[in-house]
Amino acid sequence: MFDIRAVRDAPDAFDAALKKRGMEPAAARLIALDDNRRNIISRLQDAQTKRNTASKAIGKAKAAKDEEAAQQLIDEVATLKAEIQAGEDAERTASEALHEALAALPNMVLADVPEGESESDNVELRRIGEPRAFSFPAKEHDALGEGLGLMDVEKAAMLAGSRFTILTGKLARLERALGQFMIDLHTNTHGYLEVSPPLLVRDAPVFGTAQLPKFADDLFKTTDGRWLIPTAEVPLTNLVREQILDAAALPLRFTALTPCFRSEAGSAGRDTHGMLRQHQFQKCELVSITTPEASLDEQERMVGCAEAVLKALGLPYRVVTLSTGDIGFAAQRTYDIEVWLPGQNTYREISSVSVCGDFQARRMDARYRPAPDAAPGFVHTLNGSGVAVGRALIAVMENYQEEDGSIRVPEILLPYTGFDRISAE
Repeated sequence: MFDIRAVRDAPDAFDAALKKRGMEPAAARLIALDDNRRNIISRLQDAQTKRNTASKAIGKAKAAKDEEAAQQLIDEVATLKAEIQAGEDAERTASEALHEALAALPNMVLADVPEGESESDNVELRRIGEPRAFSFPAKEHDALGEGLGLMDVEKAAMLAGSRFTILTGKLARLERALGQFMIDLHTNTHGYLEVSPPLLVRDAPVFGTAQLPKFADDLFKTTDGRWLIPTAEVPLTNLVREQILDAAALPLRFTALTPCFRSEAGSAGRDTHGMLRQHQFQKCELVSITTPEASLDEQERMVGCAEAVLKALGLPYRVVTLSTGDIGFAAQRTYDIEVWLPGQNTYREISSVSVCGDFQARRMDARYRPAPDAAPGFVHTLNGSGVAVGRALIAVMENYQEEDGSIRVPEILLPYTGFDRISAE
């Protein structure tokens, strides 16, 4: 969300930033909407001043026993009252039009974000770990899970439709172990505060993190108007909405292990098999609230926290910077961590870590006070996966598979599982 004053102060720079996003210029349109709003406010203020003056004059006319003048003034006040009412309605409509236009625009990317049109223009930063050399053809996770008798997509479809999966036995426990390991790592080692948030939220929190209004079709909505969270980023980030925080309290770091729900609108035909793109999935979310000066360093720290999960699991991965054609709506810069999946012979996203600047904070009215006597400013927000549990399960299954179809359990997970191998039951 942008401050219209910043658009007015630098319209050319604003349009240049939109162009990097592949968007048409918008400054002139926004300024015109603001000019209309300002003109309405000016006329409204003039009418209010006239009404106040006429109201005072009524008393003087009555004191002078000039009933004719008093009646003229009373009629004028009535006319002005109707004019003010209409002006207030017009001002409300004009303000809403400007707000909607500003809310529809994505965040401005940082200068070092690579320009491009799609994910093919993302830039690789580093690779960690060597993919395992298999002496047999590596299988994909769904073939492994079905071969073990512990993954059932057909029965899930019978219960809930497509893009759901049922896990049973040791495979279900392995998924649970992964989530518990992640939340323990981030709370015990990385200093995040664990939160158990609501899974249903109102419009305001979803608008605050910028899923609304643009991505309403990607969400599930209940019959009473609430939204199932697409990620715990929504409730975690909104923990600071409509507050003024002390600078000494920052950064705030929150984590949550929750189910997430996405309609996957527009993804028909993509990753339809197995667990890669589900309507319901588990994710360990990381959220940081910082000062503007600390936010870029905090992003690097958060990436390191997510990488620590994959390092502990012994999974090869790479880190890429998303291009302007692939970056999310609310992000200034995003690093994706992509884990190696030998069954697909490719890297696939398992975590995205984004710095959003004050874009979400403005939508939430989340501020901080730099010093006791200083004026408050907007905080910076960051979010990332630490990591997606379902995709971590896929990666463990594929990277730790054996020729007989069994799956070894990474050593770090043994305290959570109580077994070191999953074989056909």
